[in-house]
Amino acid sequence: MELKMKQKLMVTPSKPTWKGNQSLSVWDQIGCTTHTSVIYFYAPNTTPFETVTQTLIDSLSHTLLHFYPLAGRLRNLDNSGFQLECNEDGAVFVVAELNADLSHFEKDHFTPTPESNRFLIPYINESLPIHERPLLLVQLTKLSCGGLSLGITMSHVVVDGVSAASFTTEWARIARGLPLQNAPLFDKKAFGVGDCCVANPHQFDHSNDFCNKMPFLLKQSNAAAPTTTEERKKMETTLFTLKLTKEQVQKLKNKANNNDQDRRSRPYTCYEALTAHIWRCSVKARKNLNEQVTACLVSVDLRQRLQPPLPLSYFGNGAFQPMASCEAGELLCKPLSYGVSKVRSVIEMVTNDYIMSATEFLKSEKDLTKFQNSYESTSSNGGGGRHWGNPNIIVTSWLNLSFEGIDFGWGNEIHFGLAYEEIDGGFLILRDNNNDADHSVFVNGGLLLQHFEAFKNYFYNDI
Repeated sequence: MELKMKQKLMVTPSKPTWKGNQSLSVWDQIGCTTHTSVIYFYAPNTTPFETVTQTLIDSLSHTLLHFYPLAGRLRNLDNSGFQLECNEDGAVFVVAELNADLSHFEKDHFTPTPESNRFLIPYINESLPIHERPLLLVQLTKLSCGGLSLGITMSHVVVDGVSAASFTTEWARIARGLPLQNAPLFDKKAFGVGDCCVANPHQFDHSNDFCNKMPFLLKQSNAAAPTTTEERKKMETTLFTLKLTKEQVQKLKNKANNNDQDRRSRPYTCYEALTAHIWRCSVKARKNLNEQVTACLVSVDLRQRLQPPLPLSYFGNGAFQPMASCEAGELLCKPLSYGVSKVRSVIEMVTNDYIMSATEFLKSEKDLTKFQNSYESTSSNGGGGRHWGNPNIIVTSWLNLSFEGIDFGWGNEIHFGLAYEEIDGGFLILRDNNNDADHSVFVNGGLLLQHFEAFKNYFYNDI
């Protein structure tokens, strides 16, 4: 394949915006501190490519007027944190053509590959000083069949999934000539930024939070198990996409709820049941010893758990990954409801008081680097440190986010998903937006290649 670069420009806000240094919350400065990427595919349409290009450029400029921090740059602080400089430097916009059609990328439900990243995702030079790296990069690519791809890369320091989805939704509205629907909220006082005092002191035990004490992989008897860091690095990771129908999802939910003997205020959700199912299947596929402690990180949005709650338009990072853990033998010998109850318990743990306490805990830390990681360095490492990997997993849900149905004026996308990332034990749950009547879901996952086939078999056979 050959990629032809047609245009590259810096898009700035359509009018002057506020300039100055914007403080970030501690939640912006932990977890992934590099860029993450998503990709949209669109079917061929009758709109001329030149019109598509100019519409996206013009509407992006008007959208940055409202989301002006994305046109700024980050700077390092002495405490290993970051500061956001709003300076209107702009976002990168790349226009390209590729001599390949949609059928080349739609295999296995558009599962991303290194090739799709190389050709369809805007390149960011991570070797540049941080103050020279754009926070937002976009690549529009015309395919040989007339279809389009739109790769969007954003700094995870500035946005989480909710904020990224909000930005993309508003950009598409503005491209269609509609007014801004939900203005972003930049006020971070709810997370103790500025002169505002957090109401609750550090009152909970956060020693297991922020991936600080992930379980390590015990030495196993099977020959395939890696024993050194060097051997683990050589092991190949594969990404995959597995589909579950509405009936299969409901069967899992019924299995979780019917086997549960404990009293609950509400039935287990799709996310809780599916997360526990993924956890059990990964333990089986990895052949973890019964006494192996395994962890499952779950994703919780803090916005609605604060008192008073923050609107979904809060712009920044408001996600937390609490850790459920138990011995592998416990997880497998007990019914699915046991794992689901573990997931539910850590989700319910995240109350307003817990969030405030965790905020104070992070603010009291002099060095935030031990809570930071990049997706580029999260291949399997046997657990421990800031990473996941055998015997641990992380399951994130985008079921309730507005990433899908993004229409810039030529129809909704035919596929939306993450870009290629080599993460052993990383899972993402998405809606199948091309089959709304079926209410099916996709599970994007990454595992060591040696574990994939076993995981797939358990994933379907154990429902």
